[in-house]
Amino acid sequence: MAIILITGGARSGKSKRAEMRTRTFPGQPVYVATAEALDAEMEARIAKHRERRGTDWIEREVPLDLVPALVATDGGGARLVDCLTLWLSNLLHAERNWEHEVNALAAALPSLKSPVVFVTNEVGLGIVPDNALARLYRDAAGIMNQVIAAASNEVEFVIAGLPMKLK
Repeated sequence: MAIILITGGARSGKSKRAEMRTRTFPGQPVYVATAEALDAEMEARIAKHRERRGTDWIEREVPLDLVPALVATDGGGARLVDCLTLWLSNLLHAERNWEHEVNALAAALPSLKSPVVFVTNEVGLGIVPDNALARLYRDAAGIMNQVIAAASNEVEFVIAGLPMKLK
C-alpha cells in the first residue's frame, strides 16, 4: 500500500501535485481536509481548492482526529490529507500532545489498505522565527515531517510546480 508524502513551500504546487498523484489510484478519491474556515480568507482558500478538484471527490473535514478518519475511510479509494502542517497547528491550538498524535499516525499507516497521499509544508528553510510559539511550530513541523517521511514509501519535494523525488 502506498504512503506518499509531498512537501514544499507555500504556493509551490504541492497540493495540485498531490491531487494528481491521488487520482492515479483506482476508486473514488477521498479528500481529508484539515483546514477550518475560521475567517473569510480561509473560506476563499478552501473554495479555490474545491473548485480545482471538482466534484468527484468524497470530502471529509478532519481538523484533529486524523487516524480515526483514515481508518474509517480505509478500503475504498486513495485518501489525500491536505495538510499535515494545518493539522499540527490545530493540535497545538487544542493543546493536544502533538508528538503522541504524530507517532500514532505513523504507527497506523502500515495497517491501512488504501493509499494515502499527505501534503505538508516545509517551514524550516527560512530564518529563525522571532517568537517562541513560531519556533515551537517550526520545530514541531520539522520533526513531524521526518517521522511521516520515514513511514512513507515515497517522498517528493515540490518547487515552482516541479516535483523532485527524495525517496
